[in-house]
Amino acid sequence: MSEIKPSLLDFTQKELMLLIKPPFRVKQIFGWLYHQYAEDFDDMKNIPKALKDELSDKFVVNPLTIINKEESIDGTIKYLLQMQDGKTMEAVWLKMKDTQFDESGEVIQEAKYTICVSTQVGCKVGCTFCLTAKGGFTRDLTAGEIVAQVVTLKRDNDHKHNRKINIVYMGMGEPLDNLSNLAKAIEIFKEDNGLCISAKRQTVSTSGLSNKIDQLGAMDLGVHIAISLHAVDDKLRTELIPMNKAHNINSIIEAVKRFPIDTRKRVMFEYLVIKNKNDDIASAKKLVKLLTGIKAKVNLIFFNPYPGTDYQRPTRANMVAFQEYLVNHGLLCTIRDSKGIDISAACGQLKEKELGKEK
Repeated sequence: MSEIKPSLLDFTQKELMLLIKPPFRVKQIFGWLYHQYAEDFDDMKNIPKALKDELSDKFVVNPLTIINKEESIDGTIKYLLQMQDGKTMEAVWLKMKDTQFDESGEVIQEAKYTICVSTQVGCKVGCTFCLTAKGGFTRDLTAGEIVAQVVTLKRDNDHKHNRKINIVYMGMGEPLDNLSNLAKAIEIFKEDNGLCISAKRQTVSTSGLSNKIDQLGAMDLGVHIAISLHAVDDKLRTELIPMNKAHNINSIIEAVKRFPIDTRKRVMFEYLVIKNKNDDIASAKKLVKLLTGIKAKVNLIFFNPYPGTDYQRPTRANMVAFQEYLVNHGLLCTIRDSKGIDISAACGQLKEKELGKEK
């Protein structure tokens, strides 16, 4: 294994200015990193060779390598990415809306994309429905490894730096378990001379670490928050998410009420629907009561089965009935149609498939 070095993507522009002189070189390098998606120092044509040699002794540019990817008929692309230490994790390129054309064939609106980003190799939470949990927890990702996922996927899809994109921290790992690196990545994404992805386009999804929801709120980063709720009583939630014993539903709801929310926005509650577990109208009634007083939006998600799981995908009829009950009782509710269902859709599935090849 080659020497592991920090990546230039680990640093804010201000931090790089403390490491690299003169300051105008940092602006040039930032342009190569985030506008041209440079992968190594040789790509940086207007940087003096002596400076490139000096930097290459201490840093790498992009710490990630694409080792596998699968593309769905719906435009979803799942990537398996390898880091300098040989560890792997996943990121997903999601097409949310197709390009729109006028009658003459001119583009009137570009296609819209979201990148689903991982924050850890593995996960500590241990959700019983999640394939990522099967491999246990290995380590946190650095801020640069989080940032590099977006840079790598934008480069691979020829997505220009100034085209808008959304980021959801919903990949492998619990984002709030890696809060310091997450917060730094959020700030790097926001850099005006970089990718310029505003906090309003970044959503942190958490399984419900109530104390760290408070910590994230105190940072006032301006990001949206999504709560992976999945159950309406502590008994079922503890079965699905064992750490619910330490962070029960009530503690999560109270933390959400304290979280600083843009008055124009809503708190997203993710509800993974599993057949014969939480897809009945009785659960829908409890959910309405639970979210009373919160400006909430509920996102119903079909469970994506994977080999070895005992959980089953719900019927669309049950999903629609659940949604209609929530809407009729005043909750904004959508059904997230599964993307990439024809490929390794479940989080961690592509990684498991790659590991299977090695055995």
